[in-house]
Amino acid sequence: MQVSFTGQGETQSMKQLSGGQKTVVALALIFAIQRYAALDPQYRTAVGNMVRRMADMASTQFITTTFRPELVKVADKIYGVTHKNRVSSVAVISEEQALYFIEQDQTQNAE
Repeated sequence: MQVSFTGQGETQSMKQLSGGQKTVVALALIFAIQRYAALDPQYRTAVGNMVRRMADMASTQFITTTFRPELVKVADKIYGVTHKNRVSSVAVISEEQALYFIEQDQTQNAE
């Protein structure tokens, strides 16, 4: 992969980048995928499994937001965010509660 931070045609390989530059490239790639690639369930499952493996191998923590069941199913902990009277509340919820919420959201958006 070749990267240009200036847009002037000068490119560098990933091996030449600093840790911070590699992070920016990785985030840009993730944002591009989210914006332009609507993943099918099988690919969302593959991404969820990859995140799970990376978290286990590197003792790394990943935090993500989703309205898709594939990521919920590989999560260690799930937080639900509710809004009432212009106040947000955050609480740990079960996988079943999260999946029910997603199902209800998809049903409402289909109508």
